[in-house]
Amino acid sequence: MAKGDVDTYQEDGQWKNKAEGNERASSTHQGKADAQAQGREMAADRGVEHVIKKQDGTIGEKNTYPRSRDPRDIAG
Repeated sequence: MAKGDVDTYQEDGQWKNKAEGNERASSTHQGKADAQAQGREMAADRGVEHVIKKQDGTIGEKNTYPRSRDPRDIAG
């Protein structure tokens, strides 16, 4: 993760968002959808990448904000 990127992950039965470089989670949620929405907002506000992990800890999705910063040349 780059400096300040937001990571959404599950830990101890809760979904959490943590900005890279922080020691503690910025927010905790009961469901993944709520955590993703908050993580997306955090990443968009900071202009960084949002990394969403699956329950097993592997990366399920990555989104770059703003979209113009995305190094991948993929439409959509």
